[in-house]
Amino acid sequence: MDSHIFTSNKITSFLCLCSLIIPFLSLIEAQASLCRTTCGDIPINYPFGIDDGCGSPYYRHMLVCSDLGKLQLRTPSGRYPVRSISYSDPHILVTDPLMWNCQDGDNFRPTRPFSLDTSTPFTLSSQNDYLFFNCSEDYVIVEPKPIFCERFPDRCDSSCDSASYLCRHLPECASALSASSCCSYYPKATESLRLMLRYCASYTSVYWKSVGSTTDSPYSQVPEYGIRVDFDVPVTTHCLQCQDPSKGAGTCGFDTQTHNFLCLCKEGNVTSYCKGHDISRHKRAGVIAGTVAGVSAAGVIGIGLGVWALKKVRAKAPVTCGVQSNENRIF
Repeated sequence: MDSHIFTSNKITSFLCLCSLIIPFLSLIEAQASLCRTTCGDIPINYPFGIDDGCGSPYYRHMLVCSDLGKLQLRTPSGRYPVRSISYSDPHILVTDPLMWNCQDGDNFRPTRPFSLDTSTPFTLSSQNDYLFFNCSEDYVIVEPKPIFCERFPDRCDSSCDSASYLCRHLPECASALSASSCCSYYPKATESLRLMLRYCASYTSVYWKSVGSTTDSPYSQVPEYGIRVDFDVPVTTHCLQCQDPSKGAGTCGFDTQTHNFLCLCKEGNVTSYCKGHDISRHKRAGVIAGTVAGVSAAGVIGIGLGVWALKKVRAKAPVTCGVQSNENRIF
C-alpha cells in the first residue's frame, strides 16, 4: 500500500514538473524567433515592430498584426486599418471605416473624430484635406474661402471652404452628393475636429498622393481617400552599427523592462552589434530574440532538474499542481 502511494506521488510530481517545464520551453522557443518583418504584404522595418522588444521603444504597441495578417494602427480614438507604410518618405496611410465614402452618398452614418496621441512621434500630415458634409451654418462659417478671406482676413482660418476643389470634384465619385452641402476645413487640433462633427453630419479625409518621379508637375499629386500619418525615424549610432551588414546585420530592438537598446542577432542579443562580439543570451523577461541552441540547452537543463527533483520526492503528503497564468498587457 505504501509503495503504491509513493509510486503514485512520484508520477504526479513528474507530471507537475513537466507542466512547469513545457511553458518554460515554449517561452524560449518564442524568444528564438527574430522579429517579424511583414504583416500581410506590408513590410515592418525599423522604427516599427509588431513583436514586443523589436524596433524603437518610442513606437511600442503602436502597430498590431492580427491573426489574419491585417495591420492596424492604435490611437486614442481606436484601431485603424493600415493600407501602406512608406519608409523613404516616412508616413503611414490608414483608413477609417466610419468616415464617409462614395457608397454612402447622401446617407451619413455616425462617425467619430480621428485623433493621435500627441506624446508619440506621430503627426497628422499637412497633405490631408478634410471634407465636412451638411454643416449647420448657424455654428459653422461655410463660405467660399477666397472671397471670405479677402473680406475677413482675421477669420479666414476659421472658415469651411464651400468652394473647395475637392468638394466640386469628389475623388472617384464626383456626383455622389445630390442634396447635401460640402466644405473643406483643416482642424488644427482634435478638439476642433470634435466641434466640427458636433455641427456637421459627417466628414471624410483625403490625402494628396504623390505620383511619378517629379513633384514639379501640377499633375504629380492625385487625391485619394485616407489619412496620412507622418512619423519620425529615431536614428542612433547604436542602431546604425547594429544594422551594418559588415557588422553582422542585426535587428534594432530594446529591453522590454528598461527600454535600453539591444541589437538582436541570430545567436542572441548584445548591446552593440553582432559580428565580432561574444553573444550571450539577454536574460531579462520579455525580450524577443534568442537561439534554437538555447532551446536545446534549456531542454537539457529542464530535464536534468526534473530527474533531480524526482529523486528528492518522498511520500509524505499528496502533491498538488499549481496553475500558472500569463497576464496580457492591454494598451
